[in-house]
Amino acid sequence: MIRTVCINFALKKSKTLKDGKAPVYLRLTVAGERVEFTTRRYIKPERWNADQQKMTGTNEEARVFNHYLKTLEQQVYDEHRKMMNANANICVEDLKNRLLGKEQKERQKMLIPIFKEHNKRLQMLIGKEYSQGTLTIFETTFRHVTEFIHWQYRKADIDIKAVDHEFITSFDFYLRSECNCANNTTVKYVKNFKKIIRLCIANGWLDKDPFVNYKPKVKEVVRDFLTKDEIQAMADAKLVTNRVRQVRDIFLFSCFTGLAYADVKKLKRSEIIKGIDGQQWIFTSRQKTETTSRIPLLPTALKILEKYEDNPECLHNDKALPVLSNQKMNSYLKEIADAVGINKELTFHIARHTFATVVTLSNGVSIESVSKMLGHRNIRTTQHYAKILDAKVSEDMAVLKEKLTVTENKLSKIENGYHTL
Repeated sequence: MIRTVCINFALKKSKTLKDGKAPVYLRLTVAGERVEFTTRRYIKPERWNADQQKMTGTNEEARVFNHYLKTLEQQVYDEHRKMMNANANICVEDLKNRLLGKEQKERQKMLIPIFKEHNKRLQMLIGKEYSQGTLTIFETTFRHVTEFIHWQYRKADIDIKAVDHEFITSFDFYLRSECNCANNTTVKYVKNFKKIIRLCIANGWLDKDPFVNYKPKVKEVVRDFLTKDEIQAMADAKLVTNRVRQVRDIFLFSCFTGLAYADVKKLKRSEIIKGIDGQQWIFTSRQKTETTSRIPLLPTALKILEKYEDNPECLHNDKALPVLSNQKMNSYLKEIADAVGINKELTFHIARHTFATVVTLSNGVSIESVSKMLGHRNIRTTQHYAKILDAKVSEDMAVLKEKLTVTENKLSKIENGYHTL
């Protein structure tokens, strides 16, 4: 919106000095808001022309005095034009401070309050648009940014306009060196910080994107999954306590459904219904991406659900399974891994990888079907699992070898027959 500025010079008779002269004030008006300040010029009231807003007379004193007022008027127009060209939000107080060469600190945009406000709003939307895990990630990023500013600049905060390419690359270096973050973790934190910068750009607090020349690369990570033998060993294990057996069952349920921890925890009995084939399916949505998942229940998963049909916690809360906290689940899983001889860093998320690789893709389920069951938005995410299946590659190559052997035998017979002739 274009905002014009109105300029008026007025004599302040109420501030008349002992020598009879009064100060001339400059009054600025923008969008109904008004400020005034002294021009530092004084004149006797009888020599001031209020209508023409200048000193009367043609002598040298009058010419110098009036020329100064004209120069000041031109400065107002110049600063106003600069603010318009910069698409700045023009307010009369900012215009005044620019003319006086003052920086209005209360209008300075500092990084830490902006980041805090972002996290505060995110927290208010937990359960509606975001998960608790998302808030935790941004709170950790906020802590890293705060500590980095103190480490790099010896300050508690920094003007958002000071965030440039050097700031970004230094923050990247700080995460890798001082915090010992791995490449992908570093990229994730910097990416989270980029959201705050995009917010500043959208609000007009930054003129250009400091991330333009920052090109991080995510390294592909090969994630662990359980083999068929390891799944069987876990299923057959004679575990001592009910709580450990419960964790084992829920982990295996995820191995045969592909649900992530958060999705198993929130899974309701009402989300298990008959599918188009008349069999039991899971109809749910992923908490992380809000995409739908439609998963036919395999016999092992069905048996686990039946086992907990009468569980008091499930009955009372309309839950499919009595899921503990993620921390406790992972703690018990490490005990189970030691008990059955699984030499892997066993976490609950490995169950999802196991479903994608050993349970589905290795058994010939199409990658499109696996992608839909996992609730992936893009099939490229699912293709990551297909890359790590050495066993599947071996099977495919074995089929190819068999075909080539048959072809070679046929060619050999043809060649032998030709020589006989």
